[in-house]
Amino acid sequence: MPNRFLIIDDDRDYLEILMMKLKSAGFKDITGIDDPLEAASRFDEGETFDIALIDVTMPEMDGMELLEIIKNTSPNTECIMITAVNEARVSVKCLKKGAYDYLVKPVAEEELSMTINRALERKRLLDILDMDKRDALPEVQNKAAFQAIVTRSRKMVRILKEAELHAASPFPVLITGESGTGKELLARAIHAASPRADAPFTPVNMAALNSNLFDAEFFGHTKGAFTGADHDRTGYLDQTNKGTLFLDEIGILPLELQGKLLRVLQNGEYMKLGTSLPRRTDVRIIAATNEDLDKLIEKRMFRKDLYYRIRGAWLHLPPLRERRNDIPLLITELTKQSGTTTGRRAVDEEALEALMQYDYPGNIRELESILNSAANLAQGQTITMKCLQDHLHQRRKPVARECRPDDTGMTSLAEAEKCHILKVYAQTGNNKTQSAKLLGIGLNTLRRKLRSYGIDQE
Repeated sequence: MPNRFLIIDDDRDYLEILMMKLKSAGFKDITGIDDPLEAASRFDEGETFDIALIDVTMPEMDGMELLEIIKNTSPNTECIMITAVNEARVSVKCLKKGAYDYLVKPVAEEELSMTINRALERKRLLDILDMDKRDALPEVQNKAAFQAIVTRSRKMVRILKEAELHAASPFPVLITGESGTGKELLARAIHAASPRADAPFTPVNMAALNSNLFDAEFFGHTKGAFTGADHDRTGYLDQTNKGTLFLDEIGILPLELQGKLLRVLQNGEYMKLGTSLPRRTDVRIIAATNEDLDKLIEKRMFRKDLYYRIRGAWLHLPPLRERRNDIPLLITELTKQSGTTTGRRAVDEEALEALMQYDYPGNIRELESILNSAANLAQGQTITMKCLQDHLHQRRKPVARECRPDDTGMTSLAEAEKCHILKVYAQTGNNKTQSAKLLGIGLNTLRRKLRSYGIDQE
């Protein structure tokens, strides 16, 4: 979701000027108010804004008093004070009361844009730190952008919320994780939740590029730039302008090409093959890799300066074996997408137990492949053990699932109940009747609980 801005200035003409400058800088959700009392009332009623631009000198209520009200009612709002008088005493007082910065009229558009972007980045970092301190799970606001990512894992939900916070930023994002964990899916979600959502998202497989292809693919070329170039070609940088460029498998990009990429990231300039005129591009970089970049840097196989340039934010996706409770959800979603459920339960209990116990070195991509193969053998019927590949038949004895606390070291009552029920259910060899007796609950109650956990798909 776009960041929300509030401008409070009793000078209606200058208020309009500031709103125009913000719109020109690419900011969208902007509200202008010429009455500080109305602004205070909005915050008192619970309305929230990411950035507030406040005129210091106003009738009825000065900017300093309004600043105090905003910081008391909405401490996460970053406030930037704007005044016609450059006084160090007033500046210090504003900063002590919680203002992020203090600007003097007339404010240049470039200075205003830079200050706001710095304030937004500070807010994002504070929001991430604040999220880690809370017991309750954070909630993703832009649900449509992240709807393709199915999870009930606490760790994954926190990653998605952090991704949403980073989405509003123009800075690069580095996504790491094993092959098949959904790095491109997360990159697309970040793009969809960003202000660039209406512009192109261009995925590039860096493993498929060599030194001969890199310049032509990234920078494009003019007609006659080299033998066989009988027409102009638009490169990735040009066609993705204002959008997001997803660089997959960046860890295996050759060193000589890493230098070319770094120059573009540093100043946004490049030259199309066949011309000496520099061109500019405005792309947001999201890079992904399953390589250990720290080890590659130690071996001098990856440039340290490029690493720090692409790691504006870092998100690490856990492997599927660390989020086993997501497996039933993923099975339901993947079989729904492939149209193999046909109104029946997708997987029977025995096959589900085998799928829950497997470690998935290929992660979600491997799970999808296993389900597609099993569905072909099931021929529209429920998937049973007979439909699963041989290596999934080497099943371990059912083990009790551990009830793992979250990052705070605490476990919710609902999660503790769920873990205990699943533990007993596994210890009885998935016998519902015996489990219900041991738990002291009715059989229908147990079935309802298991269904809510994604275990019983009837």
